Amino acid sequence: MSIGVGIFLMVIGAVLAFAVRDTWDAVNLQIVGYILLLAGLAGILLSFYITNRRRRVTTDAIDPAVEEEYRVVEEHHRDIKE
Repeated sequence: MSIGVGIFLMVIGAVLAFAVRDTWDAVNLQIVGYILLLAGLAGILLSFYITNRRRRVTTDAIDPAVEEEYRVVEEHHRDIKE
């Protein structure tokens, strides 16, 4: 579910929960609205979680054993002229 679908569900849920005052014997429209609000919120949160999870890629550019060979720190001595 993408962010757009989550927002759409939240808008429909808000309309049903807060704006519609019609009664129906079989279904309480306010409860359906609250359920759609929660479903939209859950969809948006899951969308953010999945998107952030895809962006995190752990790769080793160099083999750790080879990397130690390249981590040689050389000291440079400067001649100080007085």
